[in-house]
Amino acid sequence: MSQTISYAAGIMSGTSLDGIDVAIVKIDTSAPEDPVYEFAAFESYPFEDETKKRIMTALSIDNSDVALICSLNFELGKLFGNAVVAACKKNNLASEALRFVASHGQTIYHHPQKEGLLEPSTLQIGESSVIAEIVKTDVVSDFRYRDMAVGGQGAPIVPYSEYILYRSNYVQRILQNIGGISNATIIPKEGMLKNVLAFDTGPGNMIIDELCQHFYQKPYDSNGSFAKQGSIHQGLLSEFMSHPFIAKQAPKTTGREEFGKDYVHDLLAKYQMPANDWIKTATLFTAKAIAEGVRPYVDKTGSELIIGGGGSYNSELVKMITAELPEAQVMIQEDIGFSSEAKEAVAMVILGHRTMERLPSNVPSATGAAKEVILGKITYY
Repeated sequence: MSQTISYAAGIMSGTSLDGIDVAIVKIDTSAPEDPVYEFAAFESYPFEDETKKRIMTALSIDNSDVALICSLNFELGKLFGNAVVAACKKNNLASEALRFVASHGQTIYHHPQKEGLLEPSTLQIGESSVIAEIVKTDVVSDFRYRDMAVGGQGAPIVPYSEYILYRSNYVQRILQNIGGISNATIIPKEGMLKNVLAFDTGPGNMIIDELCQHFYQKPYDSNGSFAKQGSIHQGLLSEFMSHPFIAKQAPKTTGREEFGKDYVHDLLAKYQMPANDWIKTATLFTAKAIAEGVRPYVDKTGSELIIGGGGSYNSELVKMITAELPEAQVMIQEDIGFSSEAKEAVAMVILGHRTMERLPSNVPSATGAAKEVILGKITYY
C-alpha cells in the first residue's frame, strides 16, 4: 500500500530580500485527485548584511557581473539547504524524510516582454543540486521558466495554489500579496481554475523599504510607524501614479527593474521633502496602485480582499487600502486562519507537488501562457 501522508518543504526568497522563508507542509493523498495540504511549521532566516549586499550588487545593472552571479548561485543554494535542515531540526523532522523541497530561488532579473534584442526571460538562482546534497532529498526548482516558454510572463507564480487553498462557493476572494512587489489573484465565487485572474498591481514594500534604508538605515517601516508621522506630497504622488505600469492591462508583471533602487533615487534627486513625507506618500502609492488594479474586478455583491505577505503587518498600509476600496471587505491572512508570512513558501510546496505528480500548475488566464504546462525542474537526490 502506498504512503498517503508525507511532508515537504517550500523555500521562498522574495524581492524584498528579507531573508529565507521555509514552510513545512503535510500532504495527505488519501484522495489522490484532491490532495489536502496542511500547514505544519514556518521558520524565517534573515540574510546576513554582507550576503544581502552581494545580492543587491547582483541585481544592479551597473554593478553586477557574471562571476558574482555564478558564485551567488551556489552560495544561496547552501543557505537555502541549510535553512531547510535547520527548520526540520527545530520541528523534530529529519530533512531526508521530506518527500521533496520546492525552491523558488532568488530572482536576479525578470524581463517578461521582448525588448529589442532582449528575449522575454527570467533568472532565479540558488543551485538546486547544492540544496539536494544538503537536505538529502529531491528538489523542485525554476518554476517560472516553462510558463515563459509557452508565451506566459512567468508571473504571478502562485495563483494555482491560491485557487486550491482559498476558493469559495459563497464569496469572491481577492488574494493580495504584498512583498517587494504586490500581486493580486481574483477567484470568482464558485469559479473554476480557468476563471482565475492574477497580475502584479505594482510595488509592494519595495519603494517603502528603499526609502527607510536611505533615510533611517532601517530595512522596512515597522508597522507603518514612519508613514504615520508623515504627510502626503501631492506632486510626488501624481508622478508615482503616472508610471506607465499602473495603466497597463492584465496580464502584467513587474519587478525591481521598474520600481527598484534606481527608480527611487532618481525621484530623490528630483523632490525635496522630509523623510516621513516620502515614506507616507510611497505607502499611499502602494495602496492606490493596488486599488487601481483590483477595483475593476471587485464583485459589487460582495468581495473579500485578503492581504498577505510582509505588507500585511504594516497597519498604515492596510488602513490606506481599506480606505481606497470601501466596496470590499479588507482583511489579512490571519483573519481567516492562515499565516501571512508563510503564504508564498506554502505555495511552493503545492506547485512542487504538482510537478512531482507530472501535473500542470500554471494558470494561463493569469500569465498569458498559450497552454497549461508542468512547471519546474526536478533535481533527484
